[in-house]
Amino acid sequence: MTYLVGKDLPQTPAGQRFRALLNKPGIMQIPGAHNGQAALQAKDNGFQALYLSGAAMSASMGLPDLGIITIEDACFFIRQIARASGLPLLVDGDTGYGEVLNVMHMVRAFEDAGAAAVHIEDQILPKKCGHLNNKKLATPQEMAQKVAAAAKARRDMVIIARTDAASSEGLDGAVARARLYYEAGADAIFPEALTSEDMFREFVRRMPDVPLLANMTEFGRSPYFTASQFEDMGYRMVIWPVSSLRAANKAQDDLYKTIARTGGTQDMLPRMQTREELYKTIRYYDYESLDAGIVATVLPHIGQADRNAA
Repeated sequence: MTYLVGKDLPQTPAGQRFRALLNKPGIMQIPGAHNGQAALQAKDNGFQALYLSGAAMSASMGLPDLGIITIEDACFFIRQIARASGLPLLVDGDTGYGEVLNVMHMVRAFEDAGAAAVHIEDQILPKKCGHLNNKKLATPQEMAQKVAAAAKARRDMVIIARTDAASSEGLDGAVARARLYYEAGADAIFPEALTSEDMFREFVRRMPDVPLLANMTEFGRSPYFTASQFEDMGYRMVIWPVSSLRAANKAQDDLYKTIARTGGTQDMLPRMQTREELYKTIRYYDYESLDAGIVATVLPHIGQADRNAA
């Protein structure tokens, strides 16, 4: 399947497809995908929805996650991931890129680019990763206005409100904010940077009627849990926001270290995606078959002895 063939494209809006998955039994497992290639690899491994992290977008551009990127920067990533995979995509909307009208513009731009869902957080600029210190928060009323504006701007998009209040206002403050945001029009709540299983469970206990999203980021404040453990706690969604980028970046760094040390890439060949694997992932031959003027590609043959020697 390629995005070039109209009849192969999803006929149901992305937001409706995301909502249908959310309403199914079990927990939605939503891995991060930082580009179109990662999106295709996640799809080929059976995932039905994807997540696009603001931190992953920023880092891909060589920038810190401090609210620097723009709506159009984000739309570039949204378009390639939605186009490549065809899967419903949940996007990190940071603080909404401004105030009420900016939030509405973000929702329209993201939805037009192909996003299925967006989450907005209650920090103010300059914002920080939710697992860092000294985050500055908007008032609950200001954030509720943004949520209501996002709900008014969307056609089908799922709106998720994130609260970063647990670290500064405690669980009571975070739950009070979450309830206000839900009443303002959010479809689900994302309590960020909870620090224990008890906190995760207590949030569910206090908001049993609300779909909740858990963040399973690495190297953060939250303990490590599996999707099934989050499901047992009562969460409806779990994201692994930056995992694909972390793994890719580590592999790239190892590659550059190897070239600097040895003057070549041969030692890295067993850890590389082959040309055949790449072409299979990006549906190279499906695209090639659409144009009879393209001569069918024949890959160079690499024998097993050559692989072992490498």
